[in-house]
Amino acid sequence: MTKSAFWSGCVVAAALLAATGAAADGLQPGLYRIVQAPIINGMPGALQKSTRCLSADAVADLDKTFSPVSRTTNSECERTEHESTPQRLKWRLQCKGQLDMDVAGEFLFETPERYTATLITEAWMQGQRIQRSHVTIEAERVGDCP
Repeated sequence: MTKSAFWSGCVVAAALLAATGAAADGLQPGLYRIVQAPIINGMPGALQKSTRCLSADAVADLDKTFSPVSRTTNSECERTEHESTPQRLKWRLQCKGQLDMDVAGEFLFETPERYTATLITEAWMQGQRIQRSHVTIEAERVGDCP
């Protein structure tokens, strides 16, 4: 291989990495600005903006931090899907009972200071779907926690 071919290959590889973005291995602790864009039963809702402090312990266990916790009454819930890597968390929770629910989430840790997520929830009562929501989330670190 010539030096020219070697450097051309390096340039192409660097361009591909820049175009696709290198995935993060987790998040840095700090204060995150969060923007949620909900769509409920097909109707876009108002953007919801908030902040959240993620401590060192929270970012050390992203699975625990971003996985659902079931707090239902008269329904039994089961985690039916779960995948976790330092760059991605994907889960699904299904509940059966007085209120049946299917909740799916996927979090992508894009850089050490940014993550995005999609949450999809469907709820049924007495066999009839009563709600479907689709929420996209964008979060970016804006500084240290107060």
